[in-house]
Amino acid sequence: MNPLRHALRRLFDGADALFDRSFGPAWNPLHQLGALGFFFYWIVLATGIHLYIGFDTSVTAAYTSVETLSRSAWFLGGVARSLHRYASDALVIVMLVHLTREFALDRYRGVRWFSWLTGVPIIAFVYASGIGGYWLVWDKLAQYIAIATTEWLDWLPIFGEPIARNFLAPTSLDDRFFSLLVFLHIAIPLFLLFILWIHLQRISKPRINPPIGLAAGSGAALLALAIAFPAASQGRADLAVVPATIKLDWFYLPLYAVFDRWSYGAGWALLAIGGAVMIALPFLPPLRRPATATVHLDWCNGCGRCAEDCPYAAITMGRRSDGLPFDSEAVVNPSLCVGCGICVGACPTSTPFRHGAELVTGIDLPDPALGLLRERTHAATGKLAGPARILVFGCDHGVTGATFASESVAAVSLPCIAMLPPSFIDYVLSRDLADGVFVTGCSETACYNRLGERWMEERIAARRDPHLRRRVPRERLAVCWPTPSDRRRIDREIAAFAARLKELGPLSPRPAKAPEDAATSEAAG
Repeated sequence: MNPLRHALRRLFDGADALFDRSFGPAWNPLHQLGALGFFFYWIVLATGIHLYIGFDTSVTAAYTSVETLSRSAWFLGGVARSLHRYASDALVIVMLVHLTREFALDRYRGVRWFSWLTGVPIIAFVYASGIGGYWLVWDKLAQYIAIATTEWLDWLPIFGEPIARNFLAPTSLDDRFFSLLVFLHIAIPLFLLFILWIHLQRISKPRINPPIGLAAGSGAALLALAIAFPAASQGRADLAVVPATIKLDWFYLPLYAVFDRWSYGAGWALLAIGGAVMIALPFLPPLRRPATATVHLDWCNGCGRCAEDCPYAAITMGRRSDGLPFDSEAVVNPSLCVGCGICVGACPTSTPFRHGAELVTGIDLPDPALGLLRERTHAATGKLAGPARILVFGCDHGVTGATFASESVAAVSLPCIAMLPPSFIDYVLSRDLADGVFVTGCSETACYNRLGERWMEERIAARRDPHLRRRVPRERLAVCWPTPSDRRRIDREIAAFAARLKELGPLSPRPAKAPEDAATSEAAG
């Protein structure tokens, strides 16, 4: 799986960089796939309700009512029908791209198995709803789909009588059949909404609404498509005649090409194998689980910031159990914790300024613990030299720390950049461990742990606690969120930052060491 995942990751990294340059990170559609899916769903739902008002559910009048909607009331009916069609296609596109991207980013295993597995029935219900919608038009395409679908279902010996015989002659259908189709076409999307709600249960603060600009642009594009290429029927269905030529919607109906090319059995086999692979993916091979966060009650005051910032709802606030005069304490659910460390960066007791043999905080990771992070900071900065010493704080999922290694640049990597308490930036600069701090991580609005770069930005800007203190010189801090493959951008940013630091000069005068002092320092190191 790794070679395929890495190849897809490089592809998405390139697309991310292209869309970032074209639309800006906030409007990058690859960063808003789930929200765009909801947006297209609402368009489908709204236009579907509008079309249902003028739809006749009888066998003889269904086709005529759709044509009347499309032609007599052009904008209210025809454009609405086309919007319904193209928004449905767009929903399939963003759904499949979202699925592929989560696989490429390795965000489907471990504790994320729940979101992945609940996404499998979403795919099935989206296709079932779309295919059912094509039946309602009752044109030649609907006739072909109806016959092919029922013969496909009859291939399995699960029905007492073949259901395809209902389409042998014009007299074999009645109005109750269309009433059933309408009911299913309404019920399935509503049940789909319920599954989407379940799908998001283990995600804190999910994005379900895209930015207004992206929504407006996407809606305008669909409207232009609906006007330029209106959806059209393919002639009235006639069960006495076999359709000779039809046009398939390749977003919803590729399986029917399999029926024609091979067989109905091949269609069942394809679905069975595909479904089994999708269900098995989160467990093949198993993801090595990182150590989960641990609460140290002696330092926990029950403020709730860790629970507020956790992207996976893995932390709740429970009743105090140790007798200390606080109302609550943090409680970690190990089955939901991904070990990102965002909670550590949110804890007000996570500060490197504290003295003592061991740095203990209210909530911490076993590896890397906050004390180890402080040790790594000292080790990295102790090797820096030159007029512009830069310490880079990065994350394991962004550009690797080895990328920055040089005489004047050192890096410390964390599971997520939001594990870094802002006080560490203050600590590095106030203790003159480096001339500047460079903060980086995943690409903007595309954090591997969903909210890491967002929380870090807000803490630096003093919009979220714990925030970076005002005394920290902002000119000695740089922030960059490149894609992992955008090495040239981060090289440029670090070079520009170094040039700025040289102009500013050192934080405090650093007397040159005598040769014997330098030798002593090297020996001690």
